[in-house]
Amino acid sequence: MTYCAYVAKHPEDEHNKIYHDTQYGFPLEDDSELFGRLLLEINQAGLSWLLMLKKADGFRRAYAGFEIRRVASFTDRDRARLLKDAGIIRNRLKINAAIENARRIKVLSKQHGSFKGWLDAHHPRSADAWARLFKETFVFTGGEIVREFLVSTGYLRGAHTRACPVFGLVAKLEPPWMK
Repeated sequence: MTYCAYVAKHPEDEHNKIYHDTQYGFPLEDDSELFGRLLLEINQAGLSWLLMLKKADGFRRAYAGFEIRRVASFTDRDRARLLKDAGIIRNRLKINAAIENARRIKVLSKQHGSFKGWLDAHHPRSADAWARLFKETFVFTGGEIVREFLVSTGYLRGAHTRACPVFGLVAKLEPPWMK
């Protein structure tokens, strides 16, 4: 079942409906938002997306508004704080991945002007090529995490079916996969 079909079949699932209708597949320009989406996708591994949506505000608060520079400077004290924070997923590997990936994005940003600049410099690619690139560049980024991150941010097609009313809204914004 596609995400569009799921949302249509489950109108009571307000979290997924709002995300589907206002964020999923919409292109992101802001590096903090791109990083935040990657962080949520990493944390979703093995869990439900609904849980991530419910905890999204907790993640934003715990990870300094997804400000890459600030997260990259997190210390062992911050790690300890995050491991105690019930508002997020308290998994040491995922917490370490968020901090390490923020550090790596800082380096990429120096080379490409921004995280978005790095993504744009490597677009277009197949899902498999993107997965290999992310695996070489970041930590805790398997194929499904990378695919969902790129679909959700407009770099890969597939967020919405053509019959979905949101498809037209996204298309008007000309996400990278349409170029």
